[in-house]
Amino acid sequence: MLKTAKVILVLLALSVINYMPLSAQHANEGSSHGEESHGETSHGDESFNAGEFVIEHVSDAHDWHIASFGNTHISIPLPVIVYSKKPELHDGKSFHVFMSSKFQHGHADYKGFRLSHSEENKGKIVEVDTHGNEVAKPVDISITKTVAGVIVSVIILLWLVFSVAGSAKKNKGKAPSGLQNLVEPVILFIRDEVAKPAIGDKKYEKFMPFLLTLFFFILINNFMGLIPIPPFGANVTGNIAVTMVLALFTFFITTINGNKHYWKEIYNPDVPIWLKFPLFPLMQVVEFSGMITKPIVLMVRLFANMLAGHMIVTVFVSLIFIFASLFGAGVGLAASPISIAFSVFILMLDVLVSFIQAYVFTLLSALYFGMATADHH
Repeated sequence: MLKTAKVILVLLALSVINYMPLSAQHANEGSSHGEESHGETSHGDESFNAGEFVIEHVSDAHDWHIASFGNTHISIPLPVIVYSKKPELHDGKSFHVFMSSKFQHGHADYKGFRLSHSEENKGKIVEVDTHGNEVAKPVDISITKTVAGVIVSVIILLWLVFSVAGSAKKNKGKAPSGLQNLVEPVILFIRDEVAKPAIGDKKYEKFMPFLLTLFFFILINNFMGLIPIPPFGANVTGNIAVTMVLALFTFFITTINGNKHYWKEIYNPDVPIWLKFPLFPLMQVVEFSGMITKPIVLMVRLFANMLAGHMIVTVFVSLIFIFASLFGAGVGLAASPISIAFSVFILMLDVLVSFIQAYVFTLLSALYFGMATADHH
């Protein structure tokens, strides 16, 4: 246990340190910009834009940032795959595939494409004409940081599932060991404490594959977001598009498996006739709205909780550079131990939140399945 705790603390410390080079990069760029504009070092927001730093860290990107030292950036480029809406700007060619390193971290155009710096399209790929004006946005199906994170998590999930399944077959009738000993209690917990009570002893098996996949996918991605070393560190579950897809899976499975009683309670609930059909079908609207809002709640809860954890850590780290900008490097250095301590504490809470959010999303999905398949009493 002591060794495990040491490893966790080291990873948490590395996670905090991972935020700091980019913060320093923002501080240096802001300071340089202030010197060029005013002939002296600027302060406050001009020397370090905390809001911009926080948003950039939690947002999706076309490369995998590792560290920055001054004007030197270290990152892993990712494939850019775009379909042009204006092929005449690209010698008639519509489909383009290249690596994001061609953009030189947003400082260069490549074959009529650019990482936009405008307020409307900041960070997105746009098409530019011969004069350098942004004229259109292509259809972008690039492998971004979030997509790469999903691919890595799926590979880990498949390895985990097949390894444990193979071990279970090999050790049939014996006590579990190794990875199986870690995963099997979690599977039994989802079955006995989530699926059976929510769905029922007779119908839960049908939904177990999805519930287990959902739980482990969310849990793995939550943990991966806390590890700063590529191919980890992508804020997958803090991306609302990812949580929306997960919520839609729950919604479609609930809708497809809804029985006669489930739909009757939505379109013909057992309430007085004057509530069913006053001037307009009030109860039907209420019940249908409830059916629609359930996946929205699932989507927003997971997204907001995981995004908030990352943002709080970046805010605490950025305080070092804010103090340094306002009061000098000495004050920033003095504030750094406190800032790092709070950041590590938040990351430790994020470990707990990672479990809780995976459990809550799975539990609510199971409850929705149970409501859709419940027999009328």
